[in-house]
Parts: sequence; structure tokens; C-alpha cells
Amino acid sequence: MNNKENETGYKFSSDQTLEKIERDWDQFHPPRDVLFDMVGEVGELAEIFRFKGHVEVGLPEFSKEERVHVGQEMSDVLLSLVRLAERCHIDLPTAVLQKFELNREKYPVHRAYGKINKPSTENTAEKDGKTDTTGK
Repeated sequence: MNNKENETGYKFSSDQTLEKIERDWDQFHPPRDVLFDMVGEVGELAEIFRFKGHVEVGLPEFSKEERVHVGQEMSDVLLSLVRLAERCHIDLPTAVLQKFELNREKYPVHRAYGKINKPSTENTAEKDGKTDTTGK
């Protein structure tokens, strides 16, 4: 991929993918289609969990074969996400770091640590000792 294709110049790997080398499929995959592919992959992953009920961390309820299948479907989701980022010219690692920073600001530790519910954004100024000047 050259910088014309990706404005940030970032790419996950210098290796060419099979889709680019052997199949020339990129021409058929605009971002919207890649997104729908990813949604389908998420659906396939969800199908594995569908009738499991409550699932514990580490998937102890899953057989070895089911765990392998989960890993395969997670890989499909991740690959679809990376491909979508590439097709949208989004530097995904940078976007993730920026999102981490936004979440740190939006949900500071002193208000969010150990709580299941998000801190209310309506009461943020009040809880930080600031007054609301909007009259709401």
C-alpha cells in the first residue's frame, strides 16, 4: 500500500495479503462491504455463544473444539476490522490510543473505578465541583 492509498502512511504489515496478490479482491471491497462482512463475522462468533447461557471468564463451559472455533471467529472479526481500517485509511492503533485518552477524560478513575454504571455526563460538572452555567 502506498501513501496515496493510506494518508497516514501506516500499515499493519509490509506483507501483501492473499487477497491483494492472488485474488485482486480489493477492487470489489469498498468500506461498506467490508463493514457488512465484519458484521457477518461477529454474527458467526455470536452464534457460538447463542445457547450457552451465562459464560464464565476463560470459557470453561466450552469444549476444546468450541474454543478453537471461538478463536477462529475472533480472528475473522479482527481481520475484518483491520481490513476496514485499511480501506477507510484509518490508522487504527492511533485511533485506539486516542479513544483511550477520551475515555480517561470522560470516565475519570475517581468517578468510575469499580462501578458497573457509567458516571452520568449530566452530573459531571456538579461532581467535579463546577457549576452548570447553562441553567439546566
